[in-house]
Amino acid sequence: MEPIFIQLAIILSVAFIVAYIVKLFKQPIIIGYILAGIIIGPFILKSGADMGIIHTFSQFGIAFLLFIVGLHLNPKVIKEVGTSSLLIGLGQVILTFGLGFGVSMLLGFNSITGIYIGIALAFSSTIIVMKLLSDKQHLDSLYGKISIGILIIQDLVAIVVLMIISSVSGGVVLGSFGLQSLLIGVGLIAFLFLSGFYILPRLIKSIAKHQELLFLFSVFWCFLIAALFGYLGFSIEIGALIAGIVLSVSPYSVEISSKVRPLRDFFLIIFFIILGLNLPILNLGSVIINALILSALVLIAKPLIFMTLSAFFRYTKRTNFLVGTTLAQISEFSLIVLMLGVAVGHITAEVLHTLTLTLVITIFLSTYMIIYSKAFYKRVYRFASLFERKRVKREKNIKEKYNTILFGYNRIGFSILRSLKKIKEKYLVVDFNPDTITDLKKFNIPCLYGDVDDPELLKELPLDKINMAVSTVPEFETNVLLIETIRLVNPRAIIIVRAHSIQKAMDLYDEGASYVLTPHFLGGEYVAKMIKDLKMNRIDYKEEKIKHVKMLKDIAEKGHEHPEVERN
Repeated sequence: MEPIFIQLAIILSVAFIVAYIVKLFKQPIIIGYILAGIIIGPFILKSGADMGIIHTFSQFGIAFLLFIVGLHLNPKVIKEVGTSSLLIGLGQVILTFGLGFGVSMLLGFNSITGIYIGIALAFSSTIIVMKLLSDKQHLDSLYGKISIGILIIQDLVAIVVLMIISSVSGGVVLGSFGLQSLLIGVGLIAFLFLSGFYILPRLIKSIAKHQELLFLFSVFWCFLIAALFGYLGFSIEIGALIAGIVLSVSPYSVEISSKVRPLRDFFLIIFFIILGLNLPILNLGSVIINALILSALVLIAKPLIFMTLSAFFRYTKRTNFLVGTTLAQISEFSLIVLMLGVAVGHITAEVLHTLTLTLVITIFLSTYMIIYSKAFYKRVYRFASLFERKRVKREKNIKEKYNTILFGYNRIGFSILRSLKKIKEKYLVVDFNPDTITDLKKFNIPCLYGDVDDPELLKELPLDKINMAVSTVPEFETNVLLIETIRLVNPRAIIIVRAHSIQKAMDLYDEGASYVLTPHFLGGEYVAKMIKDLKMNRIDYKEEKIKHVKMLKDIAEKGHEHPEVERN
């Protein structure tokens, strides 16, 4: 048996065991991957493993992972949040770069090294942010959209930086050759994006009829563009990312993403194992002080920069805080930039090791900051007020009286709203997706942008006067907060909330819910009742079908789509 298979078997076994233990303690599984990589690293080095094969495998993994990241970085997101993401992203990159450069000078590094450190600290991890926002179902929230827009800006800057470094590889000074290579790269990117808008959709339309071909085309496209960029003297990572971004503007990006999702999950594990392999555990003492200083800069100063810039665009302190804490880590691009810097002789391996440790520390801590951002915000609520301007982007105070408030206008909310209209209740819809609010306003539906977890929002709502509150928000803690807040000012109100498990439903009843909606169980109950009532009468089923099709079309016209997987 080939040694590489034995090594991979050991690596994946350790990763599984550590991740399983981490999950038993209810910790983020990403932390388990990082710990597994740290544990495996010294073993691989001592075992005399063929590092050339492992390096090739890791390079392949990072490239494919960046391709999948690119699939989720649709440039149209920037348009959705206006110019704020563009200016916040560029401003943060410049300020963080300057701060990182200055700190590196104080730590005794030379100016070239300081430039690399400043660049590395300026970027945030697309992989971590996209994964955690997706897990929390906050990709469509305002702070989620702003964060994603900023990540796209950072990634575009990173692409330019990588192209510049690649074009001067081999010690060539940025002159005619470097400039010529850079212009070729820019021209290639422009051509690929034009193809993505005008040529690929037609090609993929015929391919998409066959699911296996769609999967094969996606992988082929990734390798083709990555190889093309590598052939032209740029890094294959740039090509892989560009390949993903080009496909992200395709109408079939969702289908493509779902096809490559299993590979994404696998290479996400590989990515963190690679971090462990690059972490100099045996020589940790020589880099740990500098790594801790740089980590503090990323975890403290970087969020403050984000919050300050966001405040200029009059977002609420909660939005500013969530954007800042969400992006408080350094990026996988940082390692790629530094690896290229080592390859061309601009920086030493010790600098790479220092920033690798910084990446591990910041990812480790920022993961907790993102997952527990609500609890974290409650502790620093007063401090966050410093980063909110007096006239923020908040809807006007609600002066009109509403009998019912619906929190969360999704598939379930759509049906509930229809019932409220039938009984002629005066209702208000509250949702944290700005696109949803825009759509509701088109149909003249009373609505308000806001997150139920925002104390300022709850203060503005007439909770003491309503007859009913309905929450289709899936988060258990959010529904507990809503129940407690309403019961304090309005004990007689009817409160309907949502849960995905029997235990959570029982807990919400104990908290004071009037009724708990359990979608997974109600669907089965409805079908069971329908079978009992209609029996085997085909005509009755045909009538049910007509009614259901009409309802689905109505929902589709309002912009709702059923998700591929319902998250708990």
